[in-house]
Amino acid sequence: MRKTVVVLGCILLGILTLLRAQDPQPIQSVREAYFDLLQRLRPREAADLPVRVVDIDEASLQELGQWPWPRDLLAQLVDRLRGYGAAVVAVDVLFPEPDRMSPARLAATLSAKGLLAPGLTPSDLAPIDSDRHFAEAISRSLVVLGTSQSTDSAAQPITGKAGVVEIGEAPALGLPSIPHAVPILPVLQEAAASIGVVNISPFDTATVIRRIPILWKTPDGILPALSIEALRLALGETTYIISGAPDLSGFVEQIRLGQFQIPTTPDGSLWLHYRHDTPDLYVPARSVLAEGEDPGLRARLEGQIVLIGTSAAGLLDIRTTALGENVPGVSIHAQMIEQILSGGFLRRDGLVEASEVISFLLLGLIVTLVMSIAGPVASIAAGLLSAVLVTGASWIAFTRAGILFDATFPLIGGFLAFAGLTAYQFVIADRDKRMIRRSFAHYVAPSVLTQIERGGHRLELGGVIKPVTVMFSDIRDFTPLSETMTAHELVELLNRLFTELGDEILVEQGTIDKFIGDAIMAFWNAPLDLPDHEVRAAVAALRMRHALSRFNASGAAPKPVRLALGLASGTVCVGNIGSRDRFNYTVVGETVNLAARIESGCRRVGYDILLARATAEAATGLAILPAGTLTLKGVSERIPASILIGDATLAATDGFKNLMRLHADLVATMADSPPAEELLTRCRAAGEAIEPGLAGFYDAIAQRSEDFR
Repeated sequence: MRKTVVVLGCILLGILTLLRAQDPQPIQSVREAYFDLLQRLRPREAADLPVRVVDIDEASLQELGQWPWPRDLLAQLVDRLRGYGAAVVAVDVLFPEPDRMSPARLAATLSAKGLLAPGLTPSDLAPIDSDRHFAEAISRSLVVLGTSQSTDSAAQPITGKAGVVEIGEAPALGLPSIPHAVPILPVLQEAAASIGVVNISPFDTATVIRRIPILWKTPDGILPALSIEALRLALGETTYIISGAPDLSGFVEQIRLGQFQIPTTPDGSLWLHYRHDTPDLYVPARSVLAEGEDPGLRARLEGQIVLIGTSAAGLLDIRTTALGENVPGVSIHAQMIEQILSGGFLRRDGLVEASEVISFLLLGLIVTLVMSIAGPVASIAAGLLSAVLVTGASWIAFTRAGILFDATFPLIGGFLAFAGLTAYQFVIADRDKRMIRRSFAHYVAPSVLTQIERGGHRLELGGVIKPVTVMFSDIRDFTPLSETMTAHELVELLNRLFTELGDEILVEQGTIDKFIGDAIMAFWNAPLDLPDHEVRAAVAALRMRHALSRFNASGAAPKPVRLALGLASGTVCVGNIGSRDRFNYTVVGETVNLAARIESGCRRVGYDILLARATAEAATGLAILPAGTLTLKGVSERIPASILIGDATLAATDGFKNLMRLHADLVATMADSPPAEELLTRCRAAGEAIEPGLAGFYDAIAQRSEDFR
């Protein structure tokens, strides 16, 4: 059993390890939800970092007009930010087409329809083109414009303006890919200091933003994310350094920008460690565009990396963070910059993942070994202790080193292994229980077995001192009978006879101890308490007498079978008796020997059911007559015995009451002299009328005068 549990546990651990290697979506979802929980319990601490978001919020749209705003208004916004001393401006907005509200564009439309004033051409309105004004404002500042993933295969290529150096086996091959980028209006692209990707997840498919790519791979080179490119310009750096594994192609370990070494996932993404979104990050666009100089606003914007974005719900740029907060997408770019500046990185590499698998295997092996040795209860305790250690290690790794150690797979995997082993043990235990029930049903009545199952916790097996009634039954003249039959026929005869006799024992809630050749040993009052065990044993003996009569009437045996039964009551030791590995549930004590000797006395008495004194005295109400005191083999003193004639119904009849008076007179006369022939004849006649077997009893009394003196 133990070996089987260990082997099965190892198989389950192997299967679950292979499942973890495949890493299906449900496992990923549980793991990421756990990482979200870690961040919610310990978010990144807020710090005063030089990052701000100029928010095109609902109030700004109400005051300055619906989106999209004219480009000259955006030009004014950029100029105002430059005037307030912004170090870098990153615009989280796409500009793929000319401004449809530009005066020059409107003039071209009017000219095409012949509605332009005579002598006025579209080129005359070019100086007031809002796209040109916006481009001029961009050129006067360090501005990063955005691009994004496009489904248009005919889109014009966009080339980044930052240098990239790769160290290792082409690590850039593992970067997320943008096959086609949304174009930027050429006049704006030329004026911008740089270009960045506004996507905060590959193709913006993620519902919760946990990672953001730092660099993107395009057919025309590598493009940085909008946020990291704004940081590069603010630092005055020119180049990104991508470090990969020496012997692994397309694997990114970290990205270096100036003094900052940024640990990444293999595809070059940064795990975001969020802080709670706070109002001090945002500056309303309408406040920047307000007339006059605001010293407080200057204090908030001067020397800052400023990102322009929107929190207006109608512009559909609201995202969910790992903290469960819904925030503008531009604020996630801002948090990325803050995280890099503060150095509070989250790390998760191949070594961490390997540690998770090792932890799972150790946890599973502990549960398996403890279960194989001590069972489910001890394995639960060991599993809970291991789970606490794994969870504690994960929490310490996160809070002290920013390591994302997944405790869910060791815990869930260990639980699944435990559940599998428990289910196996339950099946085996249920099978054993049914086997034991089938086996025990041969020894006790079904009603007794049901009580044992219901109240088994109250049984004290293995050596309990208690009073019982023991029965021995034996087939008389068995040797001559066996000589008339083959061994096979004899076995069939005994099996059939013992079945019928054993059923009568079980009906009276007795326990069959064993079959000894042609004998049966049974006892009452164990394992369950029976207050009237003496009466039940006596009634069982009577039932066995009737069962024997039916058996003989059926002609199953070549000649009638005769049975002798002896019953004795007294205190014994009852329990599991035997060796450490093999034992029987039985009774041991002087009462057992007495019952066997009483049964052997049936031959001398000349009757089939003989009771020791204690049994006869306790079996009140039954038809019982004293049979004198017997000298039994192995017993130093004479033993008072009684014969059992019938049940309580017979005992209440006038015939039995008359027999009792006659028998008492006979016993009284035998105390001093041999039985009177006339009285003996009357007793024989009265007894034979009640139970034919009494004729032999009274025939034998004539030779047993000393038993009554």
